[in-house]
Amino acid sequence: MTSNQSENLYDIAIIGGGPVGSALALALKNSKLKVCVIEARQADLPSADARALALSCGSRLLLERLGVWHQMQDVSAIRTIHISQKQSFGRAVLRATEMKVPELGYVLPYPVLQDALTNALKKSTVTTIYGANVTQLAGESEYAVIAYQQNDVEHTLHARLAVVSDGGKLLVQQFPPSYHDYGQSALITHVTCAAPRADTAFERFTPQGPVALLPYKDGYEIVWTAPHERAAEMLGWNDAQFLSELHQHFGDRVGEFLTVGTRTCYPLGLKKAPDQSPMPHTVLLGNAAQTMHPVAGQGFNLGLRDAWDLAQVILDSQLEALGTEEMLTSYCSRRRLDREAGIRFTDSLVRLFSNDLPVVGAARAATLTALDCLPFAKRFVAKRMMFGANG
Repeated sequence: MTSNQSENLYDIAIIGGGPVGSALALALKNSKLKVCVIEARQADLPSADARALALSCGSRLLLERLGVWHQMQDVSAIRTIHISQKQSFGRAVLRATEMKVPELGYVLPYPVLQDALTNALKKSTVTTIYGANVTQLAGESEYAVIAYQQNDVEHTLHARLAVVSDGGKLLVQQFPPSYHDYGQSALITHVTCAAPRADTAFERFTPQGPVALLPYKDGYEIVWTAPHERAAEMLGWNDAQFLSELHQHFGDRVGEFLTVGTRTCYPLGLKKAPDQSPMPHTVLLGNAAQTMHPVAGQGFNLGLRDAWDLAQVILDSQLEALGTEEMLTSYCSRRRLDREAGIRFTDSLVRLFSNDLPVVGAARAATLTALDCLPFAKRFVAKRMMFGANG
């Protein structure tokens, strides 16, 4: 390796500075490893992502360990989750007090989390390369080689381990993921209502897909799923029609819906990379490894656990072992149960509840009633939602 290559050699190079990639970098900040984050956004450019995030109790614990939880403002707690099925008697209620935790989860805007992580990175020894678009990634015998363009200039760096985080579009053509289109899109917005129920989230299953109400500030963040054509039609409704249709769809549990904010919409599918380590000295993390349906709010929480476990495997490895097949196999084995269980859990919920078959509807109602009546079943579901399969 030449002297110039040595200057551009990192122990860990993280491609993508979103929340999952940033969390991994922060988990490594106090090590002696040379870490960089390669981020396409320009420095100090705020996030334009309008989504609200549902964080689990387990994710809060990880963010506390990273030193960013108490830096975040505008976080609303979830202490009760009300699960129901439209036009059915079945329902279940999960309560934090029954699970012996202060909160089941939290709701906050995506930019609040991203800004807290970015600010923490600025105070660390982690190098962040902003405005950098990665154009090529290759795994060689000893290093991963990353080519990127910054200010119209081509650069190359080497890393003992390259971590492809967040979107993961870089490797889609080389290693196509499996993809299942749920035939649904999610419409996201903020609403206020006449009788909000403090700290209570709602997950209501309907034949066209689930609708979630996540408590936030003076109202709720809505995640309303519907077939693609229907969702496109919903985007075109005026405010009065939207509020009326939402009330008819959801029911009276929070009273009349009063106002609605800006609406955005995106398609839903299950994307799964065939291998979390597709080439030597390379690993996929978060949405680059799997993208899931938002039902039960598992996607980001799973990605954060990916980042934490990868950091522990890295810290437990010798420098010369970083990116080796043995090290990557250890990480993939450590994540396999939680990853597969999380994917099956959300996929099964969508397939089971997004239809109007009478026999299946009766079985769903009975399942929800049994869940509400059996404490051990409640604990199992709540623990899975808060901490994942390895919790």
